[in-house]
Amino acid sequence: MEISHRSLLLLFNLSLSLLAALSVSGSSATERKPYIIYMGELSGTGAVTAAAHQSLLSTVLGSERLARDSTIHNYGRSFNGFVARLLPHEAKILSEKEGVVSVFPNNMRKLHTTRSWDFLGMHEKMKKRKPKVESNVIIGLLDTGISMDCPSFKDEGYGPPPAKWRGKCSNASDFPGCNNKVIGARYYDLEQQPSVAGEDTILSPTDTDGHGTHTASTAAGIAVKNASLYGVGKGTARGGMPLARIAMYKVCWFTGCSDMNLLAGFDDAIADGVDVISVSIGGTVRPYFEDPIAIGAFHAMRRGIPVSCSAGNDGPFEATVQNVAPWVMTVGATGLDREFRSQVKFGNGITATGVSVNTFSLRKKMYPLTSGTIASNSSTAYWGNASACDWASLIPEEVKGKIVYCVGNRGQDFNIRDLGGIGTIMSLDEPTDIAYTFVIPATFVTSKEGRKIDKYINSTKNAQAVIYKSKAFTIAAPFVGSFSSRGPQLISTTILKPDIVAPGLDILAGYSKLAPISGDPDDERFSHFNLLTGTSMACPHVAAAAAYVKSFHANWSPAAIKSALMTTAKTLKIQQKDGPLGSGSGQLNPKTAVHPGLVYDIDTSGYIRFLCKEGYNSTTISLLTGGKKKYKCSDFKPALGSDGLNYPSMHLQIKDPTATFSAVFYRTVTSVGYGACAYNATVKSTEGLSVRVIPNKLSFQKAQQQKTFKVVLKGKPRESRIQTAFLVWSDSKHKVRSPILVYRKAI
Repeated sequence: MEISHRSLLLLFNLSLSLLAALSVSGSSATERKPYIIYMGELSGTGAVTAAAHQSLLSTVLGSERLARDSTIHNYGRSFNGFVARLLPHEAKILSEKEGVVSVFPNNMRKLHTTRSWDFLGMHEKMKKRKPKVESNVIIGLLDTGISMDCPSFKDEGYGPPPAKWRGKCSNASDFPGCNNKVIGARYYDLEQQPSVAGEDTILSPTDTDGHGTHTASTAAGIAVKNASLYGVGKGTARGGMPLARIAMYKVCWFTGCSDMNLLAGFDDAIADGVDVISVSIGGTVRPYFEDPIAIGAFHAMRRGIPVSCSAGNDGPFEATVQNVAPWVMTVGATGLDREFRSQVKFGNGITATGVSVNTFSLRKKMYPLTSGTIASNSSTAYWGNASACDWASLIPEEVKGKIVYCVGNRGQDFNIRDLGGIGTIMSLDEPTDIAYTFVIPATFVTSKEGRKIDKYINSTKNAQAVIYKSKAFTIAAPFVGSFSSRGPQLISTTILKPDIVAPGLDILAGYSKLAPISGDPDDERFSHFNLLTGTSMACPHVAAAAAYVKSFHANWSPAAIKSALMTTAKTLKIQQKDGPLGSGSGQLNPKTAVHPGLVYDIDTSGYIRFLCKEGYNSTTISLLTGGKKKYKCSDFKPALGSDGLNYPSMHLQIKDPTATFSAVFYRTVTSVGYGACAYNATVKSTEGLSVRVIPNKLSFQKAQQQKTFKVVLKGKPRESRIQTAFLVWSDSKHKVRSPILVYRKAI
């Protein structure tokens, strides 16, 4: 999800839903629940029938009627599988049947949620575009739906949808329909249970959350001048591919995004003819073929469709990155060179400034100021910490009409609003880069400033303050957002994730006027645009960049496009200690990615060899590849090196931090420049990490020629848990940059 107070609201409502479910459900061993039965690639004929799925299911359930009644949905446009209500022991039996790759329970996943494109060098009047080609590019998004009344989706000047388009537009009664900008819109509520949609009763592609409208307009919204959130962040809001078409697949509802809906969205998006897919959704990391996003992205990759996914919002903690399949572009979030702050002026003349999105303009020059400590209700002290303004810890009469100073960040703006307060000032022990949209005038301040404020309040009986509307301030950037999930990943320990980072803090983009800007149902502020933060916001930047590169190189594979984006990424201006664990290859740099010089390409067979090295058996490989011939691991050349994949980055995790190590990575690069060229390798590494490149010079006689090299790493035990290096292949025009990261696990 994007980072906001709405996260707390969603968590609260999810808890209520779970409690309600527990109160009506029986034993898990006797209750049928939705399971996804994934069966790999389509058969050689390409035909998958519901009857075939029910026939398989009836062999387990013992009844054709029960099999038919238990089936929820059949996948068959882009891959093979279905969803059925099963008991746990039935799911286990079905998982052992011939033709089944995996059987896993349907789980709920969550959302990971202007100037950002200018910051990336893609200016509104940039000449380096192909307008005719770009207008035929279709970006598909799996999200919360789309708000068609948002100005970002007007279709003036657009022709009819591209001839390749095979999708549909929902004819739901409360959805106004598509246009020549938004050419497709579907929704998925496969279980058809009230608990799935929750309070979101609009069963249509209409966005009642705002998240989908925001990501879609970030990727491909038209330019809208004078866009702002109640005057904050005013400027031109536009997507990275403003001429591209949009296809929305609504897979998320009030309670989250179910696995079965996600797979249905992928199944249709791939078959509909989209060029790129953006998925700002994540959840618990699972084996690749028990993960709907990894499954859907695998089949998209096989059909030449790049998939961009958000890395998650669980930073700065290590090993929290999500969506880690190597065929996915995993995107972390960075900050822009702009930060929104609100100034507070006090009765004694001092001022304080803190990070905040405050859209309110207070009418009076000054308001009474108090603190949670002074306004405490001693009779209800057991309810919480009064200094932190916890719920029920304050006397309403002491808060009403006042600005209240509180310690910490616990959603105090809700509490103070409910008690009749005018505003709140919250002090934090650590600086924050997240500017929340508060429900009343509010801002954060540092603990140092907080002590000064507290001292002032206690020095007079007439303490006063006023909180001003937020303004933009210029800061040093880019930097990895504190919330952006970090590596290392836990599934394939030789693949570095995230792959790349892109703007994800305070992104101004389109929004739904059916959703309050703060996410709070009692908030009466609605806007066509909103400022949101999260890796959800970074993900569509990379999706649009992939579409941009594809508009120049229609025949490039998803891996080649991903390589171009990764190897041309910029070094971050502000470096954190965890380095590439948070930033991957660096900051997205779309204009340079169009001409990367060299690419690390991977076809389906390359991923299959990698999966064989990872331990997947021949039965699974046969089902993944599909077709008449039944492939097995022995049909492919063994994957070489420590990772077994031609990846643009190199990564090694060492279990024993006291051990010496050595590793070999084999790589093949393809020249995508013009004519003959020669590249020389240079390496910059941290102390104690030896990196040898063999050979260290590559000569190409023509475009599309390939050359192979190897990288040998060696190192001894060190106190530092993270060692990094960068390999750069350079000629007179290009610098092809790859991060190398060695991670030692803590003892």
